[in-house]
Amino acid sequence: MDKVIVTQLKQIHHPKGDIYHAMKKSDNGFEGFGEAYFSTINKNEIKGWKKHIQMTLNLVVPVGEIEFVVYDEESKEFFSIKLSQNNYKRLTVKPNVWMAFRGLGEHNILLNLASIEHDSKEAVNIELSEIHYGWK
Repeated sequence: MDKVIVTQLKQIHHPKGDIYHAMKKSDNGFEGFGEAYFSTINKNEIKGWKKHIQMTLNLVVPVGEIEFVVYDEESKEFFSIKLSQNNYKRLTVKPNVWMAFRGLGEHNILLNLASIEHDSKEAVNIELSEIHYGWK
């Protein structure tokens, strides 16, 4: 899917505490910086569907495990990936695709390095039932 980039991220293990890289401005997918925020999702809960019109998302999961699903209306194509400490990557989602995500671990935290500041008029939300995806 051309509106999705998955980037392997660096983890540096240290006996006093580990370092988890998230993003550098030289990285593929960096579209500028608007804001960074953390979000949690409970185990087996699903948030979505949401489509951003302008914002590029850069999603990292430093705690827990989260399954992300992206749906492109034009191609009718789904893309899914599970991110965690064991699959430590950054998911870049460009505008104009639908996204939902589900918590898989007991405690799940994601970091979004968004390209623009939050604007409630910039995104569209619909009910989960409006896009049929087989959450397993």
